[in-house]
Parts: sequence; structure tokens; C-alpha cells
Amino acid sequence: MGRRKLCFQETFVSFFVSLVFIFHRGVICQDDSSLDNPAANRLYNQFVFDKISNLTEVFEDDIKRELGFCITNVKEDYNEAFNFSSKPGFLNKCGKTTKGDMMQRICTAAEVRIYFNGLLGGAKRATNYLKPNKNCNLSSWMSGCEPGWACRTAKDVKVDLKDDKNVPVRTQQCAPCCAGFFCPRGITCMIPCPLGAYCPEAKLNRTTGLCDPYHYQLPSGQPNHTCGGADIWADIVSSSEVFCSAGSFCPSTIDKLPCTRGHFCRTGSTAEKNCFKLATCNPRSTNQNITAYGIMLFAGLGFLLIILYNCSDQVLATRERRQAKSREKAVQSVRETQTQEKWKSAKDIAKKHATELQQSFSRTFSRRKSMKQPDLMRGKSLHTQSQMFRYAYGQIEKEKAMQEQNKNLTFSGVISMANDIEIRKRPTIEVAFKDLTITLKGKNKHLMRCVTGKLSPGRVSAVMGPSGAGKTTFLTALTGKAAGCTMTGMILVNGKVESIQSYKRIIGFVPQDDIVHGNLTVEENLWFSARCRLPADLPKPEKVLVVERVIESLGLQHVRDSMVGTVEKRGISGGQRKRVNVGLEMVMEPSLLILDEPTSGLDSSSSQLLLRALRREALEGVNICMVVHQPSYTLFRMFDDLILLAKGGLICYQGSVKKVEEYFSSLGIVVPERVNPPDYYIDILEGILKPSTSSGVTYKQLPVRWMLHNGYPVPSDMLKSIEGMASAENSAHGGSAHGSVFWQDVKANVEIKKDTLQNNFSNSGDLSQRQVPGVYQQFRYFLGRLGKQRLREARTLAVDYLILLLAGICLGTLAKVSDETFGAMGYTYTVIAVSLLCKITALRSFSLDKLHYWRESRAGMSSLAYFLAKDTVDHFNTIVKPLVYLSMFYFFNNPRSSVGDNYIVLICLVYCVTGIAFALAILFEPGPAQLWSVLLPVVLTLIATSTNDNKIVESISELCYTRWALEAFVVSNAQRSLAYHSLWITDGEWLQHQALPSLPHLPDINRHLEPLCSVLLYGNFPKEVALSSFYACKTILDGSIVNIEKPQRFYKKKQYTIIAEDHNTVHCS
Repeated sequence: MGRRKLCFQETFVSFFVSLVFIFHRGVICQDDSSLDNPAANRLYNQFVFDKISNLTEVFEDDIKRELGFCITNVKEDYNEAFNFSSKPGFLNKCGKTTKGDMMQRICTAAEVRIYFNGLLGGAKRATNYLKPNKNCNLSSWMSGCEPGWACRTAKDVKVDLKDDKNVPVRTQQCAPCCAGFFCPRGITCMIPCPLGAYCPEAKLNRTTGLCDPYHYQLPSGQPNHTCGGADIWADIVSSSEVFCSAGSFCPSTIDKLPCTRGHFCRTGSTAEKNCFKLATCNPRSTNQNITAYGIMLFAGLGFLLIILYNCSDQVLATRERRQAKSREKAVQSVRETQTQEKWKSAKDIAKKHATELQQSFSRTFSRRKSMKQPDLMRGKSLHTQSQMFRYAYGQIEKEKAMQEQNKNLTFSGVISMANDIEIRKRPTIEVAFKDLTITLKGKNKHLMRCVTGKLSPGRVSAVMGPSGAGKTTFLTALTGKAAGCTMTGMILVNGKVESIQSYKRIIGFVPQDDIVHGNLTVEENLWFSARCRLPADLPKPEKVLVVERVIESLGLQHVRDSMVGTVEKRGISGGQRKRVNVGLEMVMEPSLLILDEPTSGLDSSSSQLLLRALRREALEGVNICMVVHQPSYTLFRMFDDLILLAKGGLICYQGSVKKVEEYFSSLGIVVPERVNPPDYYIDILEGILKPSTSSGVTYKQLPVRWMLHNGYPVPSDMLKSIEGMASAENSAHGGSAHGSVFWQDVKANVEIKKDTLQNNFSNSGDLSQRQVPGVYQQFRYFLGRLGKQRLREARTLAVDYLILLLAGICLGTLAKVSDETFGAMGYTYTVIAVSLLCKITALRSFSLDKLHYWRESRAGMSSLAYFLAKDTVDHFNTIVKPLVYLSMFYFFNNPRSSVGDNYIVLICLVYCVTGIAFALAILFEPGPAQLWSVLLPVVLTLIATSTNDNKIVESISELCYTRWALEAFVVSNAQRSLAYHSLWITDGEWLQHQALPSLPHLPDINRHLEPLCSVLLYGNFPKEVALSSFYACKTILDGSIVNIEKPQRFYKKKQYTIIAEDHNTVHCS
């Protein structure tokens, strides 16, 4: 800091030495007779100002080097401060007053150095801050040393005004300082006041004893001493009386005029400025009232947003109505065609007298096949909505007719039927498991043991068992995501030892909870899943067929255009929501479909409807496996296979549903009449009911009996019926001492994390032979979905904008901008308020959709596309929210900077805090994320505005986005300040120590892009952290035994749980 002050001092000395030199060269040529000659004055002024322009060329490099941080253009800035060509009257007046010896009273370089050394030394004006010199010291103190007075040198003394080493003897003919000049106390010479200052001759105020308009007093003991001129010129805080006061303008340094009506004059004005047409400007106005423009801007912006919302909503509604009409026409056309075909078929049969059913059946098949071929070919080139719907409903009606005529077809028969009507075939997946045993690492606890069986394509398998039997663990093991566990045995995919993850693009998983977007319609939810997960090269008519087929089979036709709804806003019923949850996986045409309790909470009819839809999928070769609890007898008979698990993860039956009663009857376990078989078996496995004593079998022996029945190898510790099973149970539930439980949990968690990372970085390859849409295409789909969701959240956005408006009104009214601080205080509040409000609202982008993201990412959708779409949609708020805030703040505060300057800074600020909010929303739960959003702006602003000399605090402040945002605001305001140039040129240190206590660092107006780029950079880095956290969360979920528990309050408080076993849970965020 000392070095910079020294540079300032040297520069100021050079600056004023040159100025004095020019004045000397110009005035010395005049005598008293030429002072009243206008032509001579014009020539003199022209000569002087030619020299002034030459001065900028001589010292331009020095000024740029030492004062470049506050000067944009040296010539322009210097002319704005010292170009007296328009009003040079004070020079002529001073020449007359001094009778031609004006140049002998102007300070030399050495005297200017004395003044600015004292000023930059930080001394207060109440003390004699100038060091003693040759003319003013303890032994020699004349009237010229008093404030507002100056003396001249002897006539025979030659004064070198460029001499910055020696102070000339200046003690003769002491007189008051000329108007337009200032004469500091402690030196006996004059220095010219710059433009924007008002330096008249002082007059004594008999009441206060001060020399108005200045603040010095007459010296005591000198009755003949009078008030002189100005005594100081420094920064506006230290010498506000010298500057032209607000409400007035000073065309020269000795003239001061009041502002007239329709104009306004800020501090340091040299001319009055016209007010805008709608602004209010009374006489002596210091600023114009432009609140009307803020109200107009807000009204226009609100009107535009309302139009945009209504038009977009109307476009969506019109599109839905058009699609509905196209569907109705397509259905009607297909039904008419089907009726005509039926009559024609009946007529042909009657004519040919065909009596045998098989002949009629064959003719019907061949006729339909021949009729269908051209339709299919046309389906690949269809473009209009009506054509695609007609094609889709035509195919659906044909499939319905075929199924109606062949209700009892086997799977092979269905394949043959599919060939006849050319239904697109799916690759089949058969999953076989042999002697599958899963042990939790770190605890040596068996989750499953000795499980053998298979899941066949074209069949619906039910997994049942009591609580703690490991049903979810079984499903997780099938999907290859048993992280933190040791798995022995084999899992074969289509008879080969392959990773099931290689087929993840054709595997669907339906979670227990209905994770569906509530602010989308049923059809929009299904269509989004279909677009992202069906083959990329599948023609759109075929996609329409897939979606319409799922809607038809799940019975969702009458609610397809209804919002799914949330807890806050009710939509479709719970059963319909459950079917939509299943439909999200059905529309991707999976080969293996795993469902976790899809019938929970459904009534009997809804469960049967869902099972019929799943059976139809099975008829197309889909391998379906689901966990169910206590199904009704009718529902139970709709399953093909049953996997019955006992406690400890032991299997006690796996096979056809039709043979389960026969098997248990062979063990002496007979289901009583009017008792549901699955309920009876589960009660026995729970130990609630005991088999009859005549059977000689206990529930603990059932897994061993099943293994012996099928000839599977039985572990030696399970051969003994009772002791062995007790041992197995202890092994399953663990028998560790309480003292080692903690360490076992720690070790188990470490193993889970280790396996998670291994699973993430291991690439099993893709064997599904399905090419899904790429990142760019999925980005477009995500963008369209988010756009619809934002339009349907218009009320929430309106509340956000209203809060911003109120904040702008309050801060704009309370934190008025001032010339002394360039509005630093108001901008400090702005940085805090905008950061806080925008962070809180940006948290909703990810906090409310974590469940949906985790489901979609596990389904193989692109995390990058999801994040980029969220970020792109939030750019709307990045653009609009600064406008909303400025529409009130700017026009209530009316800073010197333009709307555009403030808008650019606010855009960068909102972009930055949005990125920080993204990272907080992903890394933390909603509650802690909100607390961090409130805490960070306040703490970072305190650090950024701290004047502490601690190097650590200073280094941290360099990393605070609030510091750069505040600096950008102040620089933009300072660049347009009328009093800016004279303030900076005189005392560069003033901005740091006096006017801007909020900014501990000296900003550079020539590097106004640096703070903006810094703010943007500090916004990009958190977004990169957020995206990396996205992938980390996806890793945890993809590599873990996952089940997302239903939160107590949806969207209010979410608790995500990783389930290792039905009775063993590990919580994570």
C-alpha cells in the first residue's frame, strides 16, 4: 500500500507541475491592459488549452501506469476535470484581482508535493496536516499560511514551476485566494479547482464564526485578516463543501445555478440534465423520480408472461383436443372397417357352405394376413396424427379379435399368431439360478441360501413369503446389484454365465412406490418413457402403437389426458396411478419385467386388470417376475409359477401354481376348505399355524424337504431336521455378540462402498441389441417435458416473482444511492437478497425430483441429458428474474449506472447462485440445503466486505462470488458518475478508505469484465460439482440393493433407504 501511495504522490506532483507550467506560459504574456481585450483572451485561452492537450501526450504513459485502474481514456478524463475553455472567466478575474502576478502565486511542483503528501498521509483536516516548510513553520507563520490565503514571490526571483525539490520564498503581498482556486493551510500558494467544484470567495458567518461555504475560521489576534477562498480540495467525503451541491449545477468553478423544473442535478454537476418524459423533476431536484417507468416495465413484463403462459397452455390444450379428435376418428374408422370385414367374412363363409371350424379359422387367418400386409407397409411411411392413430388402433383391434378367437393358445401358439399379424418380436431372456447363496460381507450373515430354480420367458412368476424371507434380496440378486454381499452359485442368462447388466436396456423394474410425475398427464408420462427407452430407429407409428396398446391393456383410456396429481394437487386414483407406474416399464417393451409388489393397495378388480395386462405381455414372450403379498385366490390362479421363500432366504417351493397344492398335500399339508392357499402357506411359514401332527413336518423342515424332493445337494448343517434348521436360522439372523455389532456394521458399509465403486467402473458390455436415443435426443425429450412442467407451475413462479418485486421495492427505497459510495451499500443488500431468493427457488429444480431421477437413471436414461435440460430450462429464470427485480429496484433507487449495466451483472449473479443451488440440492436433503442457501450469501458477503488485514481472510475473499458481484456493480456505477473523474484523479486512495467501506479491494474500471467472468466461473464450478454428484448418486443406486421407501409426506420430506434385507436397512441420502 505504501508503494502505491508513493506512486500516487509522484504522479500528482507531475500532474500539477505541468498544469502550473502551462498557466505560467500563458498568463505571463499578458499585462493589465490586455485583460479586458476579448480577442486577446480567446488567443490566450486557445494557447493554454493547446498546451493542456500536449500535457496528456507527455504524461499519458505515466498516468496509465500509475492511475490506469481508475482512468479509461487519459485525454477525455483530463479534459472533463480541467478543461476550462467554455468558462475561463475565473482566470481573467484572478488576473485582474492579482494585478498580473497570478503566476507568481501558483504553486510549484515542490509545494504541490507538500500538499498531497499530507493529504495522502491520512491526516485529519482538524490538524495541521502539512509538514513545516520554508514559508510556513514555527518561526515564520504569515497570513498567507492561513487557509484561503496566498502570497507571491519577489519580483526579482525567477520561479521554476517544474522544480519539485526546492520551495521558493513566497512571503510578499499576501492576499485572499482567487475564486476558482484553493489555498491549503500551511503553504502560501494557489491550486486551481477542477470542474464540478464550486470555489467562490468565502464570506464570514457572524453566527458560527466560519467562513462560508467552507469550514475554516479566522485566525485570532489578526483583526485585519478576512475570509479568503477555498482551503481544501480532496475527496467528496473530506471536502463536500467544495463540490457543487446536489440540486444545483456549476458551469464553472465560480458559478452556481439552481436546477430548473424538468431537470435534475446531482453532486458535482457542471450542467443540468433533462428528465425523462414521465419522470417527476421539481426545481432543485437532485434526482429524477422514474418509478413510473418501473411500474410500466413490470406491467409489460407481467402482461408478456401472462400471454406466454396462456398461449402455451392454449397450445397444449389445442394439441390435446386435436389428438383426441384424431383418436376418436381413428377408432370409429377402425370399428367400421372391422364391421365390414365381419359381414364380408360371414357372407363368404355362407356362400362356400364352410361347416368345419378349422377351415373357417384358416381362411380368417389368411384373409387377415393378406389384408394386413399393405397396412403395415403404409404404417412405416405414415406422417399425420390421424394416419398413425388409424394404423395403431387397426392393429389393436386385430390383436383383440385374434385373442378372442384363440383364448386358450399356448405360448408357442401365440408366437405363431404374432407371426400371422406380424407383431414385432422381442428377444427372450431366461434366468436360471443354481445353488444361489448371498452373504452380507462384514457380518457373515446369510440373506439367501441354496436357492435353485429359473424364470422362463412367456410366464408370470410370483415371489411370495413371510417378512424377512429375502424377497427383495432375491429380485436384486437377479438384477446383479447385490453390492456389499458375497454371492456364490450361478446365475445363467439364456443358459450362459453372463451379467444380467448386459441386458439392462430390455429389463424393466417397477418399484413398489408409484414414482410418477404428478404434473404430467397419464399419456405424457408414458410417451416420455417410450421415447427415451424404445429403439431409436423405431418408426413413430410403431411407437404410437406401443403406447396405445399399453393404455388400452391397462384400462387408462378415460384418464389418459388427466393429470396424475400429487399429494398437494389430487389427480387420478391410487389404482390408476399404480397402473401408470407399471405402464412406464411396459411401454419400453422389456424382455424381462420385474415388479415389486405391484398389487399393494389395489382392490381385487384393479389387481385383476393389472394381471391381465401383464399376462398379455407374457404372451409376447416377456419374462415377468413379481413380489406379491396375500393375493386373492382368483389372482393367485392367474400366475404361472410360484416361488415360495421361507425365513432366512430358503426356498421351499418353485414351480407351477397348479401343482403347489399337490406338492404340499404330499407332505401332509392340506389347505382347508374356503381358505386361500397362499395365505395358508405363509401363515405356516411364519409359524402362526402348525401343520398337522400326522404329517410329521414342521415349518423349519420345509426348505430341506424341497431340496430333497428335487435332488438338490443339502448342506451338512441342514441335514438334521431340527438342530440343523435352528443352526441355519442362527446363521441367517446372526449370532454376534453385542460388543462386535458396531464393528461389523462399519466393515459391512466399507464393503458396500467398495463393491459400489467396482460395479460402477466395470463395463459388462451391451448384449441387448437395442440402440436407444443418444444424449442429444434425450436432451430434447427432457427439455420438452420440463417445459410443460414449468408452464403448469405458473402459480409458483408468480409467487417467486412477487417476492422479488417486493424485495426490489424495499431495497430500492431504503438503500438510496449516493455519490459518496457509488451505491455500494444498496448493492451489498442486492447481492444478499438476490442470492438468497434465487437459491431457494433453484433448489426445487432437483430437490423435488430426486426420486424420479433415480428411477430414470437406473432405467438407463442419460444423466447428462437430464442435467443439461434442467439447466437450460432454468436459464429462463436467469433471464427473467433480474428484469423483475430491476423493474422495481432500479426505478426506485435510480443509480447512476444504466439498466443494461445492472441487468448484465444480475444475470451473471443469478447464473452463479443457480449453480450453487444445484450443488446444494443434490448434495443435501431439502432442509439442510435451504439452510445452506440462507447461510452462504450472508457469510460470503461478510468475508468479501471485511476490512481485516488478515491474509487468510483476504485470500478467502478472492474466492467469494459476492466480492466480484459487488465490485461489478460498483464499477458499473462509477464509470457513469459525473464527479467520478475529479474524485479519482485527485485521490485514488479515497475510494478504498472513505467511500467504499464495503469494498476492501481497489477495483479497476478498465477491467470491468473480470468481475463478471469471475462470477460466471464461480457459477460453473458448482454445476460441475452437481453433475459429478449426479453420477455419484447414480453409482450408489446402481450398485446397491435398492428399494426406495415411500416418504411420509411426498415432496415435503424424503427419506431414501437402501434395503439389504427386509429387516436390515442402511440409510443414505
